[in-house]
Amino acid sequence: MVFIFKASELLEQQLNEVVQWHVKAPEPDYDEASDFPSLVSRQHYVNFELWHQEDMARDPDAPDSKIAAVKRAIDVLNQLRNDMIEQMDQYLLDELQNKKIKYTSETEMNSETPGSIIDRLSINALKIYHMDEEIQRLDVTDEHRKKCSGKLSVLQDQRNDLKKSLEKLLADLSNGKKRLKVYQQMKMYNDENLNPVLYQKGKN
Repeated sequence: MVFIFKASELLEQQLNEVVQWHVKAPEPDYDEASDFPSLVSRQHYVNFELWHQEDMARDPDAPDSKIAAVKRAIDVLNQLRNDMIEQMDQYLLDELQNKKIKYTSETEMNSETPGSIIDRLSINALKIYHMDEEIQRLDVTDEHRKKCSGKLSVLQDQRNDLKKSLEKLLADLSNGKKRLKVYQQMKMYNDENLNPVLYQKGKN
């Protein structure tokens, strides 16, 4: 195996960090990570922030000014989320190239990159935490808890399935059975040269 980390450890890290951050959130740190687990943690924290901004955006009593500010924060975080997925994939690609893993242009590519799977696992970890939180509530009916318990079971199954998919993909990349290519998301809405609402303002 080329990669010196274990997928299972990264997944456990995500679950533990969600718990820790709900007790005390760290100061955001989006500088270049020194290792892959740190990069995974930073991308995970973006999703943590994004989750709670999305909650605030749905407050029916919030004034329009507050909603506008939250929506802008979500926009920034979404861009950062996608940027860091690319950074994770680039980190892994650099590792593969440094180890001189051999493959050809005909070698199969996976439709989903490791970074994308790790992002899905990050969201899954947040869902698991919050679904369990619903089960622990004292102000809800037994029926509510029962429904949430069923959903939690599905989320845990999904996490296990995604873990296996990630482990298989990392193994295939390590032995050259699959190749990794980093595709930038090409998000246009934040680019003042590509978003017509932004670049037309300069003409007025």
